[in-house]
Amino acid sequence: MLSSLLERFVQEDLGEWDDSSTIVPEISAKAAIFAKEECVVSGLEEADEILNYFGLEGERLVGEGDRVDAGSRVLVIRGRARAILQAERLVLNFVSRMSGISTLTRECVGRAGKVRVASTRKTTPGFRSFEKRAVVVGGGDPHRFDLSSSVIIKDNHLKLMGLEEALRAAKERASFTKKIEVEVESLEDMLKAASLGADIIMFDNMPPERIREGVERLKREGLRDRLLLEASGGVTPGNVTEYAAAGVDVVSMGALTRSARWIDFSLEIEV
Repeated sequence: MLSSLLERFVQEDLGEWDDSSTIVPEISAKAAIFAKEECVVSGLEEADEILNYFGLEGERLVGEGDRVDAGSRVLVIRGRARAILQAERLVLNFVSRMSGISTLTRECVGRAGKVRVASTRKTTPGFRSFEKRAVVVGGGDPHRFDLSSSVIIKDNHLKLMGLEEALRAAKERASFTKKIEVEVESLEDMLKAASLGADIIMFDNMPPERIREGVERLKREGLRDRLLLEASGGVTPGNVTEYAAAGVDVVSMGALTRSARWIDFSLEIEV
């Protein structure tokens, strides 16, 4: 991560005057981070950067993306005792948050079969790159990182410009390297967007059976093979299997970052 970003995270956690850690004598110590529940581990790269900042040595006992059991030691830390206590919460926060996202993503990827599972831009401000990386560690697709990554024509574009004008403007202004995606809420708009040259069709908030009908119509019109199809909106871990079976190429889920709970990790001094 950028040194300025890391320093901001450290400053946020240490504050102006750290009396909690500085009361500890300057002695060498060893600590270990434990997973207190089964999970897919993520955030170890970020943990390494934090430990390096504090002059500590970290030894990974598992790899990024490994599934571990409750009670597993995932990281051993060696160095100054004060520094270990100062780095503790920041390291745990990264590993806990990112492992939660990776664990949920791995679950959804398993339920979706061969259909790609992607995240969305529903991320924590300032933490998007880490949450997106956790999705990738869990086996998912990060989707676009920001508005400049691709062109997505959404419902509000259509209200302001109409589908035909929005697509024309997108093709005129966007680089040839960018795909153009259109969010549709009806099968009529789906066929229109496909015939006007959209690269990707996003079925927005449609039930799986309606999406399946749309896919069949695209096949009958000879348009299916040149399009990528995405289902988005209302997709949850509980229904991702049904959406994946509707015939799409990608299922995008805000739940991967919005609904992932933190995994419980702890740091224990091992003198």
